[in-house]
Amino acid sequence: MCGIVGYIGEREAAPILLKGLRRLEYRGYDSAGIAVVNGTLDVRKKLGKVDVLSGEIDTHAVLGNVGIGHTRWATHGIPSDINAHPHVSSDGVFALVHNGIIENYMALREKLERLGYKFQSQTDTEVLVRLIEEIHSSGNTSLVESVQEALRHVVGAYGIALVSAEEPDLLIAARNGSPLILGVGKNEYFLGSDASPIIEYTRDVVYLNDGEMAVVRRWGYEVLTIDNVKLDKAIDRLDWDLQEIEKGGYPHFMLKEIFEQPKSVQNAMRGRIDPANKSIRLGGLMEYIDVLREASRIVICACGTSWHAALVGEYMIEGIARIPVEVEYASEFRYRNPILRKGDVVLVISQSGETADTLAAAREAKEQGIPVFGICNTVGSTISRETDAGIYLHAGPEIGVASTKAFTGQITVLAMLAIKLGRGRALDEDLLDTYAEELLNIPAKIEEVLTQSEEISNIGQQYSYMSNFLYLGRGANFPVALEGALKLKEISYIHAEGYPAAEMKHGPIALIDQFMPVVVIAIKDSTYHKVLSNIEEVVAREGAVIAVTDADSGDLERLCKHVIRIPSTLEFLSPLLSVIPLQLLSYHIAVQRGCDVDQPRNLAKSVTVE
Repeated sequence: MCGIVGYIGEREAAPILLKGLRRLEYRGYDSAGIAVVNGTLDVRKKLGKVDVLSGEIDTHAVLGNVGIGHTRWATHGIPSDINAHPHVSSDGVFALVHNGIIENYMALREKLERLGYKFQSQTDTEVLVRLIEEIHSSGNTSLVESVQEALRHVVGAYGIALVSAEEPDLLIAARNGSPLILGVGKNEYFLGSDASPIIEYTRDVVYLNDGEMAVVRRWGYEVLTIDNVKLDKAIDRLDWDLQEIEKGGYPHFMLKEIFEQPKSVQNAMRGRIDPANKSIRLGGLMEYIDVLREASRIVICACGTSWHAALVGEYMIEGIARIPVEVEYASEFRYRNPILRKGDVVLVISQSGETADTLAAAREAKEQGIPVFGICNTVGSTISRETDAGIYLHAGPEIGVASTKAFTGQITVLAMLAIKLGRGRALDEDLLDTYAEELLNIPAKIEEVLTQSEEISNIGQQYSYMSNFLYLGRGANFPVALEGALKLKEISYIHAEGYPAAEMKHGPIALIDQFMPVVVIAIKDSTYHKVLSNIEEVVAREGAVIAVTDADSGDLERLCKHVIRIPSTLEFLSPLLSVIPLQLLSYHIAVQRGCDVDQPRNLAKSVTVE
């Protein structure tokens, strides 16, 4: 949630800040603003997207080579010019941007109001600004010390950046629960919520951990704890390419990322499956494979699309490795005092590696002494650093808010893990070899599905005016039905629900009529004939059925309005193919409805607050 960018060096700051905000806009796009130091503090902020702010700056230039910027996803206070960041001290001397939620802001605000401070916005961020003001003006403390003292009074999550007109050679940044990266250039430094605003200028970065702050000056930087203990931090090397965060000729990032899936799935497997002997090597888990293989139970925690991938993983790991799996909403996990026992293993899944609820679930498990492993896409993320070990997706940056290639990357990694854990357990070795071999064939089969994009667009056009959809699937494709419904909701604002097909008769069937399209995943597997019966029931109630299938019989043509064919594969791997038409259907319907596909309303890419 929210994106922070900062710069200190010899270049003009405003163009760097604006370009960085555009690259971070997928994290929040309610409003945007910058503050640049040039003798005084020049603050510009506007309701709306970064282009609105850019237009304002084009009219009245902002000069200076130290500054901070912010693109907002609203938590406290409606989107407005006043609530936009940066927020400024009462005397206009320093400005601050903030990502996160300060949970005790109301108590702090009431105390500050009693001291005579006035508030212009409804944000928790302005409370932090006034608190720093009070500490800085009340004692003989530097600005750095004042920020440290203020943060010791704060309860909640934050990533902050601060600049001051009185100290034009200073940029302060700190984090607790919200990611911040310091980019180290030649006589210049960059700040970002992730690598996207930094990669154009430098690949050398320092990842801040919770409770740490960076004090950056033109001639160097140091990293301290909030309690003022100096730290010796390693400089890491980014493995992103600039072209990965550009659209590359596609109209939207989402469409680009859908079409990148043959490559991203291949990248997830590269160097991990030996085509010759079908062996699987997961280097990040090498030391812990026996811990996982001998686990009495694997608990998977995730949110949103990652939760759906986890459900597919449950079918895979239980079906292939025969290890019991439970899938938990990370947002609920720690609040119900979970029962974890010796022999359990916790696996957390997050595209960004920064999802607040998933990170909290990992920490809860670690506090109980349980081994915790991660699956994430972002190298250097908090989850990748705080778990015992894990697996990277290597899917490349995912900019579209609605996750696509991360979902198939997560399923690919879970499939490899299931096959790896299955060695020496219940399944026949030849069958495990077949799974590994077929997994290598999946990228080419995804390519086949993608050739139907135009046909799927034509189908979508016929239903783009609908208000409701129902998605049905069984077995490992039930989570795909959930994911298909989520994609449609996220980007087209059409109400959609996913159900196990057999559960349709237990309630949802009451909704079916000629105005309720039903998307059915009808794979020719062990449940195919049961799904056919469900389709018959829908048709009997005048529902229009869109089927996704690998079957070659005429049953579906007879029953369904539309049939989308995908190549055949093994049952547990079919979600990697069946989800592609659902992603394309959601995308094309959203475009036809005139929706903002990459930046859907009220959503942000990385949910770093609870």
